[in-house]
Amino acid sequence: MEWIYEPWPWYVAGPMIALTMFLLLYMGKHFGMSSNLRTMCAVGGAGKISTFFQFDWKKERWNLMVIVGAIIGGFLVSTFMSNNVVEINPEIATQLSEKYGIESANSAYLPTEIFNTENLSNPFILGILLLGGFLVGFGARYAGGCTSGHAISGLSNLQVPSLIAVVGFFVGGLVMIHLLYPFIFGQ
Repeated sequence: MEWIYEPWPWYVAGPMIALTMFLLLYMGKHFGMSSNLRTMCAVGGAGKISTFFQFDWKKERWNLMVIVGAIIGGFLVSTFMSNNVVEINPEIATQLSEKYGIESANSAYLPTEIFNTENLSNPFILGILLLGGFLVGFGARYAGGCTSGHAISGLSNLQVPSLIAVVGFFVGGLVMIHLLYPFIFGQ
């Protein structure tokens, strides 16, 4: 049972993802997390306001179960199977401390300097979080899917738009961590 507590090696996790994608392709389904937001809005009656939400959402119920499973699984694992600490390379932890003032590396699941309830009272950080959330949602919708949809499902379907989107995600991540993050949170 100890094996379930440890990260699974790539030669186990990778083929399992590939098998899942193969089964979804065989059944004519497309996996994606962000598309569930559209489905949930359609379930809630948003189709009365916008034609974007007018589709047969019942065909996407299976994808909603992925969200439910992710939430339940995440809760169970974080509550019963984890000490909620991510082990980070000591050199990276030192860099995080020196460059960004993040002292919580190797002691918390998320950097408490950024992700704690006290920060929600800071208007600057709250504004950054809201703007970031809006940009992620807008970007996922504008790109026709999020990272999981394009990188896992789209690339497994050999979709050129997904390849372009994934390249864009990586470029955006590099710009964020090397240019914007030091500007926003740097010392």
